[in-house]
Amino acid sequence: MASWLGDGSVGILLTSKQYENKFYTMREAAVIGTTFSAVSITFSLVVIAQVELEHLFLPFYGAICLAGIVAAIIIPRLPPLRNKKDTFIDGTKPSEDAEVTPKGHTTFSWGLDLALQRAGTVTSAKSVFGEGVKNAVDMVFGVLPVVMGLGTVALVIAEYTSVFEILGTPFIPYLELLGVPEAVAASKTMVVGFADMFIPSILAASIDNEMTRFVIAAMSVTQLIYMSEVGALLLGSRIPVNIVELFVIFILRTLITLPVIAGVAHLIF
Repeated sequence: MASWLGDGSVGILLTSKQYENKFYTMREAAVIGTTFSAVSITFSLVVIAQVELEHLFLPFYGAICLAGIVAAIIIPRLPPLRNKKDTFIDGTKPSEDAEVTPKGHTTFSWGLDLALQRAGTVTSAKSVFGEGVKNAVDMVFGVLPVVMGLGTVALVIAEYTSVFEILGTPFIPYLELLGVPEAVAASKTMVVGFADMFIPSILAASIDNEMTRFVIAAMSVTQLIYMSEVGALLLGSRIPVNIVELFVIFILRTLITLPVIAGVAHLIF
């Protein structure tokens, strides 16, 4: 439940601000917020340590990166992200030449010029520092209660009820098809990640098979849409996504990244 410290929170706060300032369209903000947020390397190390596979951290994080790239290529082309309007927050459309690189510039040089122009609008270091502190305080006091509340409730449900076991049942044939050992035990962790990212690893710690623990730990990071942090922030922001869409994106990420991670796991074990 320490996942609120991950890089995803900061990314979503920045994305929401850029969306409100008309730097991103509805579709761009939704895609970035649900697809390009990332879990920090340090917390990924906490996850792999929970399943006692620290010696496999490099291939573990490599599998996460590979699965994330595959998901980023495919998911924005599927509903619900595909159906988001390519308009700004006020309904206006971006200029047709907004993405055109002027003559005499390369993409890099034009991007550098724009970055310098943007940096030139900063009035003082004090204002930047003050805004950073405000964002940090908003994140801590806005997210921490949600993380603790949802994470605790989800862990209680996972430990003392069969809710997530039932919800994970449809994944058993899929896991067996991919050759993941102890598919029944692994299936119980497939949906619980929607509540909190760390709970699948807690449940996986009791599984004997190392490959299964590896797959579950990597999946818990690549699923990305967990309501105790990323989901709560997205719903609390003005980024145009609702809880049903978030659950659909979560399932799509699970279905798409699982074969990638299972493939890497078969190469290792």
